[in-house]
Amino acid sequence: MSSFFTIPSSQKKRKRPDTQSEAPKKRLTSSKPAKESKPARKPRKERDDSISGSEDEDSLPGAPRDDYAESIKSASSDDEGETAAERRLRLAERYLENIRTEVDDEHGFDAEEIDRDLIAERLKEDAAESKGKLYRQLAEELEFGEAKKCVWRWNSDVVTGVALNMPWAYTVSKDLGLTKWRLQELPENQWLPRNGKKKSKKPKPPPKRKPERVAFVKGDRKKSKDNSYQGHVDNILCVSASQDGKFVVTGGKDRRIIVWDAETLKCLRVFTQHRDAVTGLAFRRGTNQLYSSSKDRTIKIWSLDELAYIETLFGHQDEVVDVAALAQERCISVGARDRTARLWKVVEETQLVFRGGGSSEKKSKPFSSKHTKTQEGSIDRVAMIDEEMFVTGSDNGGLSLWVIHKKKPVFTLPLAHGVAEQMNPEEYSAEAIPDPSIVPAPSPRWITALATIPYSDVVLSGSWDGCVRAWRVSPDKKKIEPMGVVGEGGIIPETNGQVNGERREQGEQEGAIKGVVNDISVFERGDRGKDGVCVVVALGKEHRFGRWNEVKGKNGGVVFEIPRVQKANGVAAAVDEEE
Repeated sequence: MSSFFTIPSSQKKRKRPDTQSEAPKKRLTSSKPAKESKPARKPRKERDDSISGSEDEDSLPGAPRDDYAESIKSASSDDEGETAAERRLRLAERYLENIRTEVDDEHGFDAEEIDRDLIAERLKEDAAESKGKLYRQLAEELEFGEAKKCVWRWNSDVVTGVALNMPWAYTVSKDLGLTKWRLQELPENQWLPRNGKKKSKKPKPPPKRKPERVAFVKGDRKKSKDNSYQGHVDNILCVSASQDGKFVVTGGKDRRIIVWDAETLKCLRVFTQHRDAVTGLAFRRGTNQLYSSSKDRTIKIWSLDELAYIETLFGHQDEVVDVAALAQERCISVGARDRTARLWKVVEETQLVFRGGGSSEKKSKPFSSKHTKTQEGSIDRVAMIDEEMFVTGSDNGGLSLWVIHKKKPVFTLPLAHGVAEQMNPEEYSAEAIPDPSIVPAPSPRWITALATIPYSDVVLSGSWDGCVRAWRVSPDKKKIEPMGVVGEGGIIPETNGQVNGERREQGEQEGAIKGVVNDISVFERGDRGKDGVCVVVALGKEHRFGRWNEVKGKNGGVVFEIPRVQKANGVAAAVDEEE
């Protein structure tokens, strides 16, 4: 009986096939059959021919795209045999086609040269955004003085924070309340005729401007000893909303961070890891990663997708009062009296320290001999312009521009919101005829709120001088220039950005808004802000952290609708230049 073990070894060997086409994969380089068996890569050559043909014909904006669509279908059918370079080329062609259709829909003309310029501009913007660099010059296109404002109030205490995720706005106050509002559409988008109905001949009613309250939740101070209570038990100091519209997060003096469902304001999770009051919250753009700052001198990182704590960042020597973040996995915080701003690189586990503490007085031209030199004692606010540039606000009224490559500010604007009203001698002294020389110099108004439009040159700041001021980063990115007051009214600054500290008459105009600006939130309407910018301001009679500075004002909010100057298309601009 024959088996495998009884067969001779000469018969166990496999016989090679007679066909010469199936050559072994590994051969010596000196062997001739290896050179003959090397493929000629004809499909690659055909692909190169198609690439060269696409550069001649399909690169033009007005070229027909029928054969391109057929190539896309054929490429999708045989993705398995597609190389990495071919796949990159196919995706790039599809990306260019999408941009071309967006530009045509937005501007409504097909001139080849203009279309090519618009596509090139959009590509530059997308590349700059991916790298986190400033790329939009919006300040010249926004009419800050023509902004329409709407002041609305409700039965609440001092409003300490506001967050936007259009069309929703979320406000928090010292009476432990969290309110969800629906912001109104632009007037031209209101009272539109319904589908299938004719346009009414009656005049349209006046547009709605006041936000509508949608939901409201409130905490309870009596539950301070109940650890299972899902709500705030002390003043709420900050609020932030995720970009995808799923979460709203609040932090307060009770050391709690509460995650709410953005739609129903139902409590999802309560974090109690901080050991002192939570002062600031910031989401990383495009994700649900959250950064929180606290008076316990730490920054904590959270993942709201898992509703879990991730990491704690140490380094500040005083209370951390504000934090800001953009798309990259890093954040910037300011440490109040330690007079530092710190850039935290989470992935590299490193930090960069930027030291303030300079003077806000201009050496060349002081505005008054009475005013003493004001040193920066505390950095209270921070906002990121792009991944490499940010701006801070201080208690001496200084607005500083920073670059991550330098440890000192590139530029400091002194007394951005002027100085407080000067006291009368009778108010300062109990003597019958007091000496005016004993009256101290008025103190500067510190920066209480700061916001930017990310990846642009627009900066907004607030204090208690009755207005929100707009600034822009100069084209060379080395200065901050004033753009005026947002909305009608307000105290108009002088050319050097300073306001005198003399007492105003009672009948004189006191500004567009009354109270302390505790927070500012900005949202762009339309694609890349083509319909303007919506600014929502949180107002209060006192500062969000304390009651040491009470101002005659109102508790509530203000909505500013800043229109955008409509840019003329390239054809009209060319005609104007010829004329």
